[in-house]
This record gives sequence, structure tokens and C-alpha cells, in this order.
Amino acid sequence: MKILYEDNHLLCAVKPQNMPVAGDDSGDLDLLTALKGYVKEKYQKPGAVFLGLVHRLDRPAGGVMVFARTSKAAGRLSDAMRAGQFKKTYLAVICGEAPQTGVFSDWLVRDEKTHSTRVADPREPGAKEARLSFETVARADGLSLVRIRLHTGRHHQIRVQFASRGLPLYGDARYNPRATPGEQLALWAFALSFPHPVTKETVALSAEPPALYPWTAFAKRTIGFAVPILYEDGRLLAVDKPAGMEVESDLTELVQKRFPSARPCHRLDANTTGIVLFALTEKACADMYAAMEQRKIEKTYRCVVKGRPVPSQKLCRAWLIKDADAAKVRILDRPAEGAKEILTEYRVERTDRDTSVLSVRLITGRTHQIRAHLAHLGHPILGDDKYGDRAFNKEKGAKIQQLRAVSMKIDLPGYHAIIEAPETF
Repeated sequence: MKILYEDNHLLCAVKPQNMPVAGDDSGDLDLLTALKGYVKEKYQKPGAVFLGLVHRLDRPAGGVMVFARTSKAAGRLSDAMRAGQFKKTYLAVICGEAPQTGVFSDWLVRDEKTHSTRVADPREPGAKEARLSFETVARADGLSLVRIRLHTGRHHQIRVQFASRGLPLYGDARYNPRATPGEQLALWAFALSFPHPVTKETVALSAEPPALYPWTAFAKRTIGFAVPILYEDGRLLAVDKPAGMEVESDLTELVQKRFPSARPCHRLDANTTGIVLFALTEKACADMYAAMEQRKIEKTYRCVVKGRPVPSQKLCRAWLIKDADAAKVRILDRPAEGAKEILTEYRVERTDRDTSVLSVRLITGRTHQIRAHLAHLGHPILGDDKYGDRAFNKEKGAKIQQLRAVSMKIDLPGYHAIIEAPETF
């Protein structure tokens, strides 16, 4: 067992695969009992040790779990879970080619006699709604590595929802008819974040899956199984940043575990996804910084905005000024003291009833330029609460800004590459 975090209120550990969370009919050692023994021995506790179980994992799955060391902490953690404050991220290896992104919404019924679950009609007695979203991180050997965010927590939810669409999990003896004896279920509780029951600060934990097949098929294609590698030539590295990562802290620290000399060449906002370029040598770092300053690297973004821009293609000019007190920028239609010129070119790719997908090319690269400039033009990015329309975002259920760096063209002496990230909208 690996302990990830502990204090007077919490004990967080990695559950090994095939170990039950709590005692069952098998009589095998379970994680709860093992951790009670750990606490008893480490802290020399007399008598019975309290350890509260606040969530579960399927026996064949492994990964991050949190336990409460006091009854008060257990109650508060349970309340936080019911309030949707637990953010759970899973990794799974899917047989076949999973879509790049998706949302699965079903109604599930659990059969207590067979201990299995199936997709059912919502009117069927006992049916419960199940919803998850996912993103494909990498593909190899006819398999797909997917990162999954659970929005509900139903019995065997991930396994059933993927299997019902002809995309069963690798090694799933219950729901995958192609699984063979000896294969291990490739489902891993990768990351978990929640408010501490006492301090209320966010506790964020993660653990990589075991170095066994099929996980090893994706090791060289990703950084820590969480970030896809898009390009690498010994001098430059490009990765596909997920939402929620700060480039200069979270992402750089993760990349440097594998590439110690890596230095980011530019930034993306925490909730903007897509291509981030790293230099792996000092010379490449100097060359890329100079190229970025001289606007010699062409970057293209994709975004979803409110409304339908007219005309359908335009090079827009404005001036941007930073408002440090508000941690925002303001866009002006004419020059002003302290304001810097910005040039943003957009092209409408397609439109829906009240949204449009744009391709955006940055001529200049200022802080929050795309987000602030499009909002100034009356077409804020969907999911952007800082510059956008919060009511519209809420209506659409958009919690993360729909902005993605999808292409980077490097055509410089000694450096030639066209880097592309999969389009997700």
C-alpha cells in the first residue's frame, strides 16, 4: 500500500487492484482492515481504531481513496460528496477506438442477484441516471487510453456505459466478452480532489497506474498518463494540456519529471486546452523565445462562442490594457496610454442555433487576448465566466471555457514542424 496523505482527520492511500475495499465473503484481507492496522501500529493506538469509509472502488480496480480518521471528518466528507464537491478522475483502457471526447448519459439498473448492472429504460423500477464525460488521451495496439470524469457514482458505471457502446474495458471479465483469463481490468482511480473536512482547503491527490500491460502501451505517448505528447525531436517537446493545469507550475512540474531540462516557451490560461511548446535544450529555449517575440511561430486556436459573428471572416484590430486590480484586461477601440495593439483574426467554421465554432489566429499574443477581444466584439467564449456571459454559460451547462490551441507552425532555420492537437469541438 502507498500512503498519499495523512493528518489527524484524513488517511489517503492507493488501493491495490484485486483487493476489496472492505470485508466481503471472500475472507481476503481488505484495504480498510489493512489501514486500521497501519494506524494502530504507527500511532500505538490501544483498542479498536476508527477509520471511516466514505466511498468505494470495484475490487478489480485500483487507485486513490480517502478515509476519515474521525466520525466528524467522515460526516463532513459524506456531505461534501453529496454536494458534488468530490472531483474524481479515472483512467481506463478501452478496447477499440474511442471518440476523442464525449458525454455518456444513461439510466442504469443494478441486479442484486448477479451483482451486475445494465442500461435500462428510465421508467424501469430502480433505474438511476448515470452520467460521465471523457477524453481520449492516447491510442496504441488497437486500444484507447481515456480520462474519465464521473458526474454520478453508480455501480459499475464506467464499465457498463462504455461496454454498452461496443467499447468494453480491457480485461473486464464481466462486461467484455473478448476478455481472456489472466487479463487485469484496466480501470484506475487516477486523481481525486475534495475540500478538507476541517481546513476547507482543497486536497488534490493522484497516483499513476501500475507499470504493467496495457498501461505500459501508453507510457511513451503521454506524460504521467495524463498529458498526451504531440511532438518530440530531442530539442522541442509539444504536449496537449488539459483544462485546469497552470503551465508554469502544474504542467511544467509534471513534464520535468520525464524531461528535466524542459522549459515552457509560452503560456496558456489554466482552463485553455491544447498545444504547449517546451524547449529541451538551452539553445532551443533561446531560439523559441526569440521566435515568439518576433511573431514567427504561427498559432491557431479553436473556440465556441455565443452568437454568430458577422462577417464570417475578419482581421480585428483593438488595443488591450491590463487592469491589475481586477486581474483582467480591457479592450479599447482606439489607442490609449498604457494600451498595446492587438490583432486577432477569426473565421467561422460552423454555426448552431445560438453558438458558433471559430478558428482564430493570433497575430499578436497578449494576456487573455482571444477571450477579451471576442467578448468585446459581442461573442464571448462559451464557458468563460471572467469575460463571458455567465447566464448563457449556465444555460448551456458550460463550466470550462471552450478555447483550445489546435495548431502550431514552426518554420525557422533549423526548426521545421507542424504540430496539431485533436479537435474536440
